Amino acid sequence: MKHSLRAFRHPNFRLFFAGQTVSLIGTWIHTMAMSWMVYRLSGSALLLGLTGFASLAPIFFFGPLGGLLADRVNRQKLLILTQVLAGIQAIVMAALAYAELLNAWHVIALAGVIGVIQAADTPLRQSFLPEMVPSREDLPSAVAFSAFMQQAGRLIGPTIAGLLLATWSEAVCFLVNGLSKIGVIVAIVVMHIDEKPRARRKSHWASEITDGLRYAWHTVPVRILLPTLAAVSFMIAPYQSLMPIFAAEIFHGGADTLGYLMAAAGVGGAISVLALASRREVRGLARIILIATMTAGLALIAFSQTRWYWLAMILLPLIGAGMLAVITGTSTILQIIVDDEKRGRVMSLFSMSFLGMVPMGNLAAGVVADIIGATTTLALCGVCCVASGLIYWLKLGELRTHMRAHYVRLGIIRE
Repeated sequence: MKHSLRAFRHPNFRLFFAGQTVSLIGTWIHTMAMSWMVYRLSGSALLLGLTGFASLAPIFFFGPLGGLLADRVNRQKLLILTQVLAGIQAIVMAALAYAELLNAWHVIALAGVIGVIQAADTPLRQSFLPEMVPSREDLPSAVAFSAFMQQAGRLIGPTIAGLLLATWSEAVCFLVNGLSKIGVIVAIVVMHIDEKPRARRKSHWASEITDGLRYAWHTVPVRILLPTLAAVSFMIAPYQSLMPIFAAEIFHGGADTLGYLMAAAGVGGAISVLALASRREVRGLARIILIATMTAGLALIAFSQTRWYWLAMILLPLIGAGMLAVITGTSTILQIIVDDEKRGRVMSLFSMSFLGMVPMGNLAAGVVADIIGATTTLALCGVCCVASGLIYWLKLGELRTHMRAHYVRLGIIRE
């Protein structure tokens, strides 16, 4: 256990962990409140999918620009700005909801504002991690606990949101999210970061983005891992946007039921990332990604067909654990092998493959669910996820060979 906590030897990471955990709880409260509000106002699976699309699609379209910013400017200052903007957006949304000025389309538009902010914030946070934890030995622990923060938010946030929605309203949820940003803003402000000098860049921004894409393509682990992550994100993540349908129509519950279902997946994800944090070495992550992909796909198929609430509460942690193992394993490998001057751009591709593909899956699942139903839609998603795992398995030997070469170059293992 002591080994898994090695990231906390770094004061900057301790500050970030405390502030960001609270912030992410607020984010998940906000996310669930948006989904519930859209479904309450419209009753449409399509608009539910569109809400998820609007909140994350900008990461796919603007992610490379966000990654370039992360490589060009002071990451600490830019991260403060993105958090301030996120807080302002949430408070404005709370005021509009309290005044009852929002309809479903207004919520979707405001979700798009969140997406634009996240397009810069996500690759920025990823590339800022090695500055908070400069020791390569401690970086896997930091990556795992960064994912744990997400799962803590996902576990606690929906539960709180369900209680707030049952007791008060969506406006209170949005306000809580806005206030939750204060802690992480203060944490980033007081950090002492030894910023590495950045070479002055004279090339055009488009050529630098192209250079980052070229680097990613010629780095074989990046070329294999990111498409697998994209497939898993596209196929597995839509269960979250369709969950209000399962809560209301399959399990005949309300906002509290939705909160418990979402929290169950969060439990699995949290256990998964803690297990990864406890590992003493990075070798073996490629195999874990394969197992996790297959587990998530098979569990999603089973979840889509069950009508038993208790069984759903068992299957959802498996889905959450599998998805988070793929995300965390991929992020750990990339953070270790990628050159620092390309880190922002490569991590923007990671963000596009992870968060950027989620809205595509949400939108596609929403359209298909309106035609054939939510249960059949998720079953098809699970089948496709298993198929992507089989394709990844065929490339596993090549991936291991190239990862070993990188580990030897970095001195992680001996030749």
